[in-house]
Amino acid sequence: METLEVQMGWTQSKEAVARRCWATFFRCIALMLALVSVASPQDIPAVAHSPILHPWLDARVPAEALETRISPPSGYRRTEVPEGSFAQWLRRLPLKKDCPPVLLFNGEKKTNQAAHVAVVDLDVGPKNLQQCADAVIRLRAEWQFAEGKHDEIRFSLTSGAQAEFARWAEGYRPVVGRRNAVTWIKSADADASYASFRRYLDQVFQFAGTASLSRELLKVPDPGDVRSGDVFIRGGYPGHAAIVLDVAENVAGQRVFLLAQSYMPAQEVHILKNPNDGNLSPWYSADYGEHLLTPEWTFGRGELRRFPSQR
Repeated sequence: METLEVQMGWTQSKEAVARRCWATFFRCIALMLALVSVASPQDIPAVAHSPILHPWLDARVPAEALETRISPPSGYRRTEVPEGSFAQWLRRLPLKKDCPPVLLFNGEKKTNQAAHVAVVDLDVGPKNLQQCADAVIRLRAEWQFAEGKHDEIRFSLTSGAQAEFARWAEGYRPVVGRRNAVTWIKSADADASYASFRRYLDQVFQFAGTASLSRELLKVPDPGDVRSGDVFIRGGYPGHAAIVLDVAENVAGQRVFLLAQSYMPAQEVHILKNPNDGNLSPWYSADYGEHLLTPEWTFGRGELRRFPSQR
């Protein structure tokens, strides 16, 4: 069998380029519809759903986008974000209708149903894999896949090895040897489809977690500079992670943010209530002091992290 080391490069597939073009096309269509529509603003969807942006939905049309459902607090406006950015993609995540119960991977209801205000319309998968750090990885990777950034989809495993979707898409599979050394062996046909991408993620979920994810994120020195896509994370066994889905700011430059999480066992991604301030909830103040109290975890002030390339 042909072998290939983890460090080798990658040339973008034609499918990756096509996906990037289609993602741009659908954003343009959404913008044109908003400009020419004579309907009232509340009747205009925040984003045109497409299989390119949200391929896990298949043909289903989501009930509502996050930015349509949850308005900023009085006196705040959503921060400006670049077109096609991770921040914009998170802001336009599809939500389930109303506030349904959070379901586990096996279809059962999560024990604590008092922690959330909304459920993201995103599948969990049939196995107990997509937990807290895995949900962060899933969201980041889904955006990269939608944008055709196949060569950027890579995550560290707990062993320290890198798992690259580019290698996976070419048909290479990781084999763990002595002392957790990872060698990529070509043992499958090349496949850069969405179904292949999901199988790749399940592999990552199995061998990654808060410890590995925290190592590849950069510390944010000032929580007042919190941005969409940032992650509150404590690496450990167990640890926990929650992702910032949206950020708003007032004229004084003070910021508030929305948080989402999965948890153990694997469960649907849900937007958290703010247990500290019922009037501000579900938004959290970036001026939270030495500890950030969430419904099911307390993070320290120094546990805010950011992906190296946040766009």
